[in-house]
Amino acid sequence: MPHKLRKHRKLRGSRTQGYGRIGQHRDAGSKGHRKVGMHKHLWSIVANMDENYFGKNGFTSRQSLHRKVNVINLNKLDDITLGKESIDLTSMGFTKLLGTGKITKALTVTVPACSTSAAAKIEAAGGKVLTEEEIAEAE
Repeated sequence: MPHKLRKHRKLRGSRTQGYGRIGQHRDAGSKGHRKVGMHKHLWSIVANMDENYFGKNGFTSRQSLHRKVNVINLNKLDDITLGKESIDLTSMGFTKLLGTGKITKALTVTVPACSTSAAAKIEAAGGKVLTEEEIAEAE
């Protein structure tokens, strides 16, 4: 109830307003309950007790961007074949054939995807490339 003899009115002009030593209530302020200071002085509460305090952040990228492409170069095919005339790279777990290196044997290679330079080099050596599209068309 407001009246003119409240404590803070009576003590105006006194040095410490009834708090004793000057430094006793200096810099006390308020700790800031509710959401105040959760990114500042109350960060330990967020870090220790509630990691999801601020909800979701960021974005989720499309799963098509996370495709794992397992590639192999032409120069490795000579080592893998060892006397064979055909090789199935799909069953070995490779998804694409690239054209780095040279090929000396005429091979029939089955692979899901193939670069144009790899296909040209294999055909120049007398072999052929069977991709998934060509296999599907043949059936």
